[in-house]
Amino acid sequence: MNATETPPALYAAREPVFPRRVKGQFRTLKWVIMAVTLGIYYLTPWIRWDRGPNLPDQAVLVDLAHRRFYFFMIEIWPHEFYFIAGLLIMAGLGLFLFTSALGRVWCGYACPQTVWTDLYILVERWVEGDRNARVRLWNQKWDFRKARLRLTKWLLWLLIGLATGGAWIFYFTDAPTLLRDLLAGQAHPIAYLTMAILTATTFFFGGFAREQICIYACPWPRIQAAMIDEDTLVVAYREWRGEPRGKLKKGELDPSQGDCIDCMACVNVCPMGIDIRNGQQLECITCALCIDACDEVMDRIGRPRGLIGYMALKDEAAERAGGHPKNVWKHIFRPRTILYMVLWSSIGVGMLVALFLRSPIGVDVTPIRNPLYVTLADGAIRNTYEVRLRNKHGETLPFTISLPPDNPIELTLEGADTAEVEVPADETRMQRVYLTAPAGSPAATEERTDIDLIIEDRTNVEQVSRGTVFHGKGN
Repeated sequence: MNATETPPALYAAREPVFPRRVKGQFRTLKWVIMAVTLGIYYLTPWIRWDRGPNLPDQAVLVDLAHRRFYFFMIEIWPHEFYFIAGLLIMAGLGLFLFTSALGRVWCGYACPQTVWTDLYILVERWVEGDRNARVRLWNQKWDFRKARLRLTKWLLWLLIGLATGGAWIFYFTDAPTLLRDLLAGQAHPIAYLTMAILTATTFFFGGFAREQICIYACPWPRIQAAMIDEDTLVVAYREWRGEPRGKLKKGELDPSQGDCIDCMACVNVCPMGIDIRNGQQLECITCALCIDACDEVMDRIGRPRGLIGYMALKDEAAERAGGHPKNVWKHIFRPRTILYMVLWSSIGVGMLVALFLRSPIGVDVTPIRNPLYVTLADGAIRNTYEVRLRNKHGETLPFTISLPPDNPIELTLEGADTAEVEVPADETRMQRVYLTAPAGSPAATEERTDIDLIIEDRTNVEQVSRGTVFHGKGN
């Protein structure tokens, strides 16, 4: 480069994308998924679930104050966080599975960024018109009409963002109560701050950043390359059928011309603003709207559908030669995806088994180690323990703490005349327990003795046992 030449710019301003409306099976599928996912998100906090008089009646609730997670009939306690970890692992494996089978199908249909962007584009199209009208409005100078349309669109976007932020905080406390407090100005400042942040991010990400989030902020486009192989079904342009492309002249049929008439329909409907005819690109989210647009054009000009469609790289040679691709299920069910499905299913089954086999009584036994033991006046050895009792029932229950019948060690509870402890419904109680071994007994003379504490709920006829260690004098 000469000294007089201007160096190339390292920054390029964003070119706005104005997707055109399209009809077809994939667009319909996206509408259905958008309606279902948004419906679940906005309506779930308002579903009621009767758990009893002492427990919240919100079906899905993340109760941070009491450190609980409620999901209909399931209640997750803090020490059971491994269930949440298992769900996150399943989500990751599910993402690997769908990407290996169908490319970035998650990104194109169910990713929150895609869903809310679709909703914002729907509002934009409703207010400003379809692609051509929006392009003209973007390029024209500011006047009263442009300002009115923009303000109307931004106001609707803001209301959607406000509903999004409001729905999120409803998951963390009783939704009807919080709504009354919000309207009365009596909610906690954290609630208003969280709503403001989520409203602003939804407004910006869905309205202005859009494809920029997918291209620059999201790491998944970089990771997907390791998930996709030659058997993965991705959206692709069959260039051997479409090239050489050219404009279709009415009443003429040029056998040397491909099926692509260079109408740009596939480009105009793409929410990422790319040309699928240029091959696989990092920006492609596999939403398949270009398939709908191209099939519509093929129907109009009397050419067979499928110029743009789902295909696997392994089928390219056969299709070029005029053959038929492999059965789609052979691409989906292959060793790699089967391995992901087995791992995903194994974790899910394991979590279900652990969920339904867990005890309704939670017990943790912690020996007090400072000191390990105390020698009483009569020579007996006493150990002290902290026993954490969890009552997972919806009613207050008496728990009995005892030792096996043949154990000579004496058990007493601090602050109680009996071995019975009442634990409130769905709460935890810490109880100090003393174990005393008579002088000269094996437990008093040996350094360590394994023992079991038995905790029994006689109301529901449930019993659990926890092992611990009794420390004696030793030799």
